[in-house]
Amino acid sequence: MELNPTIADPRLQLIATARYFYQQGWMVGTAGNLSTRLADGSFWITASGKSKGELLLNDFVLIAPDGKIEASASQGLPSAETAIHQLLYRLFPESLACYHIHSIESNLVSRLVEGDTLPLPPLEMLKGLGVWQENPCCVIPIFANHLQVAQIAGYIEQRFAVTPPQISALLIRDHGLTVWACSLEAARNYIELLDYIFRYMVAAIRSGINI
Repeated sequence: MELNPTIADPRLQLIATARYFYQQGWMVGTAGNLSTRLADGSFWITASGKSKGELLLNDFVLIAPDGKIEASASQGLPSAETAIHQLLYRLFPESLACYHIHSIESNLVSRLVEGDTLPLPPLEMLKGLGVWQENPCCVIPIFANHLQVAQIAGYIEQRFAVTPPQISALLIRDHGLTVWACSLEAARNYIELLDYIFRYMVAAIRSGINI
């Protein structure tokens, strides 16, 4: 795989998106990860331990469809969440992007329920996530956090085999939000829409509004 960038290199868009997410406070320190799948099934993913506000083209690792490292310009290790990205691309082969952020609101709302699904308020913003019913009953799945990411990926695979998600998103409790989409632009939109919904939920609870 050629590591030299071209004007169509998707890493350039990932760099811009990561910088924007960093500026929103969703990827502080070196937290979070972004990836994009290529036509041959391999995918670029951010390298571990890199500031998402200062990414360079060398700060990505190319992962083969079987999970092996295909290319690493800086000899860096792939993100710790690579197993989740790989799984989501396999489960949803139409997806071309997968983004994972660590926002305050995503962690707060993951604590609003003890169960493994979080009901979302019937806001207009849900249309941007593909939910077009009137007064929809929409939930986002929640998974327990584990030190070993492969364990989280295993639980995601088991659960989605029985109960497919209503929207292209999931929460890991006390960890963060992950979305997947058919384009890089759509994945960024999903992050923004869900952040809006989560901020609404936190603000409503603080104001004593029943959601």
